[in-house]
Amino acid sequence: MSRFQEALRAANNLRLLAAVGRSGGELSSIADLIDNFLGSPQLGASVERFKAVPGGAEMLAQRYPPLQPDIDALRQLPPGSLGRRYADLILSLGYDPAFFRPRDISSDERWLTQRIATTHDIHHVIAGFGTETAGENGVLAITAAQIGFPGYVLLTSAGQLATFRFQPQRFPLLSAAQAHGHAIARQAQCLVAVTWEEGWQKPVRQWRQELGINDPADTEPYGLDAQLGPLP
Repeated sequence: MSRFQEALRAANNLRLLAAVGRSGGELSSIADLIDNFLGSPQLGASVERFKAVPGGAEMLAQRYPPLQPDIDALRQLPPGSLGRRYADLILSLGYDPAFFRPRDISSDERWLTQRIATTHDIHHVIAGFGTETAGENGVLAITAAQIGFPGYVLLTSAGQLATFRFQPQRFPLLSAAQAHGHAIARQAQCLVAVTWEEGWQKPVRQWRQELGINDPADTEPYGLDAQLGPLP
């Protein structure tokens, strides 16, 4: 890729970051930013990192389907199960269950981008981060650290800079959440490489034990308990 193309992409990233800020983190603005990395060296490197984690290359080769949840069915699962907690989160946010941007998944980069986009809110549940600004930065930090997913690297870096510059009183909380996400990233298996759909009925606590998440964020000021209440 030419230097001119990379400079153009960088300029577009700045424009898209500004759009994310103006929209207050609206989903389509974030999706535009993430898609701007398609074809970039940074996303290519992220794909290679994903292939190197246990199970990653196999998932990618078989084009494991992007998440298509049946929220009504998941809502019927026992309290404390992954499916029930995930459905509760989606319903509490008022999301349309089919809110994900549809993407062609024929290339490695597009498959990985779509898989990350569709499973992102499961990571909130598994790691225990809320969906307000600090919690969002914490959960983004996990994928940014584990496979260097470029959209999330940019969002977490920009979040720190913008908060430090314009909202310094909120910087300690956001920094703590990102540090917590990085700690989980070091402890846990790669969350992007997990086949969540094969264990919706499994308790969240069991999932955490199996994945190596020993210090979830639920009870922190940026945790998910404030939104959904404690896990049973």
